[in-house]
Amino acid sequence: MTLQYGQVLHYLPDFLAGAAMALWIAAVAFAGGLLIGLAGAAVMTQGPRWARLPVLVYVRFFTYTPQLVQIFFLFFALPEFGVILSPIAAVLIGMTLNAGAYLTEIERAGFESVPQAELDAAETLGFSRLHTVWYVIAPHVMRALYPALSNHYIIMTLGTSMAAIFGVEELTGRALNANAISFRSVEIFSIAAGIYILLTIIASLLLWLVGRWLFRVKARVF
Repeated sequence: MTLQYGQVLHYLPDFLAGAAMALWIAAVAFAGGLLIGLAGAAVMTQGPRWARLPVLVYVRFFTYTPQLVQIFFLFFALPEFGVILSPIAAVLIGMTLNAGAYLTEIERAGFESVPQAELDAAETLGFSRLHTVWYVIAPHVMRALYPALSNHYIIMTLGTSMAAIFGVEELTGRALNANAISFRSVEIFSIAAGIYILLTIIASLLLWLVGRWLFRVKARVF
């Protein structure tokens, strides 16, 4: 077999557009999941007992079932109840809810690692629970768990490939389309793999910049 990359290079702009879409999907879903995780962790560690059970059920459901099955349910089952989602909406909602469950567990560990002296100081200063979470606990969580949060974001970036199943034209979706036309599978998917490596490097650089500038975390790019 002879590799003929010249026959598929004209698809490169489409692949790069798909890569940008993958980064956007991962960023939006991760940001939403981070907020859900912050709220969930706050309830699990600081909230009343009656509120913890619904959060626990949510976390267990989304961490004990595959993300792909969750998105399938949103896209194919909800129309039976009159709720019709576009492919991109189903993917974003599914990935956000899934990320929120995992990030709840990650951030809960950060909540529990906050020094008691800082919590006592916040109480002495008259902070409400919300202010304590926002000004004392959240910054500590971001600094202490930045590597774990960063790794999860990288995993989510690579996991956007499942969006192709629902017709979303991110990188894998565009590679599948190009392969259906050219039948140059090795060339198409080796280029896609290389772009995914590039995406991982770009995501790592973005995380390094965010960690350095916003949270003063000495994060590593590689």
